[in-house]
Amino acid sequence: MTPDHDRSRRPGGRTELPDLLRGHRLAAGLTQAELASRAGIGVRTVRELERGRSLRPQRTTVELLATALGLAEPVRSAFLAAARPVPAPRSTPADPSPARYDDAGTAAPVALPPAAELIGRERDVAELVGMLTDEPAPRLVSLVGLAGVGKTALALAVAHAVAGHHPGGVAGVLIGEGSDAADVLAASVAVFEVARLPDLAVRLAGRPALLIMDAVERAPDPVAEAVRRLAVAVPSLRVLVTGRHPVGLRGERVRPVSPLDVPPPAQDHAGPDALARYPAVALFAARLAQVRPDPPTPAELPAMARLVRRLGGLPLAIELMAARGRILDLNELLDRYGDRVLDLATSSGAAERPGWDATDPARAAVAETLRDAVATSYLLLAPDEQTALRRLAVFGNRWSMELAEEVLAGDGDPAEEVVPDPVPLLDRLLQLGLLSVRGSGPFRFRLLDAVRDFAAEQAAGAGELTCVRRRHARAMARLVTRAAPELVGTHLTEAVHRLDEVSGDISSALAHAAVDDPVTALRLAAGLSRWWRFRGRDVAGRRWLRRLLADPRTADADPVLRAWASLGVARLAAEHGAGAEELPSARAALAAFREVGDVTGELEARTVLCALLIGIGDHDEAREQAEAVLALATRHGRTRDMAVAQNNLAWHGIRLGDLVAARRRLAAVERLATQAGEQRLRVLAQANLAEVARLEGRYADAVDRGRRTLSALTGLGDPGHRRRVLGTVGLALAQDGRTAEAAAVLAELRPTGAPGARGRPAGNGWGAASGPSGGPGRAAAGSDPVTGPADGVCALIEGNLALHRGDRELAAEWFAAAAEAAADSQDRRDLVEALVGLAASTADPAVLDRLDEVCRSSGIRLLPHEEQLLYALAAARGR
Repeated sequence: MTPDHDRSRRPGGRTELPDLLRGHRLAAGLTQAELASRAGIGVRTVRELERGRSLRPQRTTVELLATALGLAEPVRSAFLAAARPVPAPRSTPADPSPARYDDAGTAAPVALPPAAELIGRERDVAELVGMLTDEPAPRLVSLVGLAGVGKTALALAVAHAVAGHHPGGVAGVLIGEGSDAADVLAASVAVFEVARLPDLAVRLAGRPALLIMDAVERAPDPVAEAVRRLAVAVPSLRVLVTGRHPVGLRGERVRPVSPLDVPPPAQDHAGPDALARYPAVALFAARLAQVRPDPPTPAELPAMARLVRRLGGLPLAIELMAARGRILDLNELLDRYGDRVLDLATSSGAAERPGWDATDPARAAVAETLRDAVATSYLLLAPDEQTALRRLAVFGNRWSMELAEEVLAGDGDPAEEVVPDPVPLLDRLLQLGLLSVRGSGPFRFRLLDAVRDFAAEQAAGAGELTCVRRRHARAMARLVTRAAPELVGTHLTEAVHRLDEVSGDISSALAHAAVDDPVTALRLAAGLSRWWRFRGRDVAGRRWLRRLLADPRTADADPVLRAWASLGVARLAAEHGAGAEELPSARAALAAFREVGDVTGELEARTVLCALLIGIGDHDEAREQAEAVLALATRHGRTRDMAVAQNNLAWHGIRLGDLVAARRRLAAVERLATQAGEQRLRVLAQANLAEVARLEGRYADAVDRGRRTLSALTGLGDPGHRRRVLGTVGLALAQDGRTAEAAAVLAELRPTGAPGARGRPAGNGWGAASGPSGGPGRAAAGSDPVTGPADGVCALIEGNLALHRGDRELAAEWFAAAAEAAADSQDRRDLVEALVGLAASTADPAVLDRLDEVCRSSGIRLLPHEEQLLYALAAARGR
């Protein structure tokens, strides 16, 4: 066996732990599995120790093995001593760097390994260089973080960068297990080529020098004592340490080393250039290029983004995972390792500290897996801190200080309980590299994925998981309850964004509570109906609410809570044309709110009923509900609800052909919305006024109003209503004969390659428009839009353009397509307009008969210019 592989003896001739362990096990007649079972450890641990692959085992592991082997003194002491190296730490550069020179030409020795290439650490390096070169510079700087986060590589890069500012020299030592303060001091002065501490002060003669101490967690108390003595004896010496936790000395500047930035889930399908802007992806790609010639394919890019996110942006884990790309493609890596990153081995050569002499056992990696790396930091926490970490692991995404307080609270009511300030706890987690803090918004805290997975394992092992998930669900329910009132009004956009940020936690909380605590789940779901609607999740949201309302465990829940849930079912059903099925739910909710005198609930219930009744064609009761809303809102001074009611009544004015009354009501909407500070509602009133102007034949005014509204809607981020207003502008342009401008609007409305995009409508390509309009024309002020197909309005525009050109045959085809698209629409005004155009193009009596039937069933009265057109047709038929 070559010397490089012969590990049977240490330099002093003592037997190493692998041979001792194997010999004692065989003497006891035990297999590896039997010994592992006796010691209560994994058989893999025994196997790796005997193979010499785990050179720095935990002391408790060795003690368990000694007990299981039945070792007595002095054999037991010798066995334990074999696991703890005697040699003091020292610095042995793998490739000594060339000397640096100060301004006077004096050599500044750099006794360090060369710096490794860093990716994504430019800001860290710049800040640390500035810290170590400013005057006065801190005497002690600690880089703290999780194993594998890149503390050593960062320290070496910074040390080389500041060497020119330290004419006394730059050197480093790697701390070994079992070192005492004398060992650390001896190694520290030796790397500056002196034998004693007083000699170092003489040698430096007041010149600044920098000393790196790497892996100080291996001997924290001796390191603290050594640094304290160095600071007293050598005032010009600055010390840069790396470790799992701070040294704990006065004046210490602690700088947590965070993992590399990873792409959010929304970026998984971004292109290679967009993903490469995230340092974690850039590092993965660079290391992957070292083991395979081809870059990731487009099909592999989403897997790469998910992998670096699951690895928490830890550079060591990323490098180890990329190395497996030699055998597996990235999708296979994700499938095989995505759910068990904690088991990713770190004891290979890649895990060794960059540049340190790997032949010395004191320099080998401590952790065998990511689980071991996290466990080492976890054990540094006090018991109450460990409990808090297990609770925080329930969050799947980023969370706020407020949410942390609620999850960390005791078993009582968080509203009444005095909760300890979580700031010291979070600061401690940040110092240990277990917590990530990014951004400036409230939801800026996040546990690393590996940390969260480990803490969740610990919570499950302690039997806490169900209780923790229940806390989480109740915290999320309270968050949603606070946000729900803001999902209407001036804070709508902010409230929606706030819920978007925690959407993953909302989903997981709802799924757990539906089984464990259905009343909490009902409270959570009842507050989400508007958010579900705004985000197009009406079908799934309705299913959740119906399931929870049908659960017998919620039958005795607060009647008002059940009323809000029932109203949510009705509101969501209206979005996908199922409003008629939920009309009883809305009526029951209205009755419940009236019984307890809940004015807000009654206003909401009547508004939803108004939309449902329009959908089933009961326009008279719909108008009565809108008038009741206006009266109740006026009585209680609810300005916004008054505006919504006026908007709904304006729609009824259009239905009855009373455009003057509709315009008057919409002016009231605009005034009330301005009073309430409701920018979105005011803009939608302007959109509806544009539609009224078009129906009155004031096409230039309609186009002008519509275009101003389009600009405002773009700023509000409301794409659904923007398309509706675009349809109004396109129709006004077509009816005014402005062909080129109307064609430009058509191009914007119609997706590329849509049916009928060229020349004529497709025979079966016209779907039915869906969802209630909730107001006049195509912009509902009282509700969020449902963006149905643009086919109907596009066909109306095409029909008017063809009619303007005198091509009645083509116009008839387009108006027929528009009528088909509007056949199931809840706003029958679109159908009436399409049938009027079809009648004008064909003079077909059957079309006129169908138009009469639609007007009778919907209560819609024709507008004056429509009546004049049809009168002329009837006169022509009479001749």
